[in-house]
Amino acid sequence: MSDTTNQKGKLYLIPTTLGDVPPLEVLPISIKRAIESIDHYVVENEKTARHFIKKVSPRKSQPGLQLFALNKFTEAAEIPQFLEPCLAGKDMGILSEAGCPGIADPGAAVVKLAHQKHIQVVPLVGPSSIVLALMASGLNGQNFAFNGYLPIDSAERKKEIKRLEKKSKDENQSQLFIETPYRNNKLLEELQRSLNGSTFICVACDLTLGTEYIRTKMASEWKNEKVDLHKRPAIFIIQA
Repeated sequence: MSDTTNQKGKLYLIPTTLGDVPPLEVLPISIKRAIESIDHYVVENEKTARHFIKKVSPRKSQPGLQLFALNKFTEAAEIPQFLEPCLAGKDMGILSEAGCPGIADPGAAVVKLAHQKHIQVVPLVGPSSIVLALMASGLNGQNFAFNGYLPIDSAERKKEIKRLEKKSKDENQSQLFIETPYRNNKLLEELQRSLNGSTFICVACDLTLGTEYIRTKMASEWKNEKVDLHKRPAIFIIQA
């Protein structure tokens, strides 16, 4: 890893765990090596980032870390200064709050700027809830789309569900989306009511954790499945 001022540092995209699980049970040793070598990070939340770094590398000096916050409160004008350590020859890391940086997670703006400044971007291997859910769903992994959050308004949400179902059927495309965890149960009920009975629904929650739950059934079959998804991080996939 770079540590000299006569060249630019690299920007490492560092995945984190998807929940409270020992990091090295789900992360490769390359993550530990990166954490132990890097002191400058772009993070979503400083407290959780420091906790993760400490779990991966307990002996690493916390006072020596420099963390830049990238979240919904960050102004676009602040972002260019985040990469100053890289421009000075220091390697940097982007830490996701859960999963992979830039995938349904902040980080893309910093990565895009790194490319513009000719800084080498290095993605590291780690768990992505989107990828893991799709792998385990049995639904189309050759043609799929991640749609983020559905509308909160009930009428708009139902309209969007029907639109995604039609797109899935027309294009043979799996449609993935997420919900705020405390609304998961309501969303699953809405899917059962709104989708055609033969449309498949996959629910994947608590991925990589001891409480992991993954099921794929037709919408009509879900009415016989009793599961509580309240406050459990989940990915929903439909395929008509």
